Amino acid sequence: MKKENAYYLGKIVKKYGLKGELLAKIDTDEPENYENLESVYLELKGKLIPFFLNKAGLHKATTLRLDFEDVHNMDDADALIGKAIYLPLDSLPELTGNKFYFHEIIGFEAIDENLGAIGQIVAVNDQAPQAFFIIKDKKENEILIPVSDRFIVKVDREHKNIVFNTPEGLIDIYRK
Repeated sequence: MKKENAYYLGKIVKKYGLKGELLAKIDTDEPENYENLESVYLELKGKLIPFFLNKAGLHKATTLRLDFEDVHNMDDADALIGKAIYLPLDSLPELTGNKFYFHEIIGFEAIDENLGAIGQIVAVNDQAPQAFFIIKDKKENEILIPVSDRFIVKVDREHKNIVFNTPEGLIDIYRK
């Protein structure tokens, strides 16, 4: 599987028990959706490799306990610690309305209700305490808008745009 056809679920963080089970920290708002996984893809040497599971279940709120078919001892488990876990994009449930996946809206046009076209959404940074859209305007200015229901008026998948109602002056801060 190619990385562009998959989404990042989380990372294996440590061993659990003595039989090769592992714990993975997962990045999701609904961890219960991943309790009965049959397989995952692990990133090994830059490639996504399928790994089959005997069992997957929640250990704590955002931690999965994974029992891999071919991992039977501590040495096998050690080799997987720190590896990123991916799943196929087509396994994601379809979202509607103003809910969206970050990867889904890359390339969408950003439009402000008062200012009109702002630019194109080129990324979403979710590594900061507050996630934010990264938008490039026609002059290559980078504009940052917090990912917040307060600012999102409409996600229009058909026309590939998101309509915002940003606070007065927010966009002007970024324009030269």
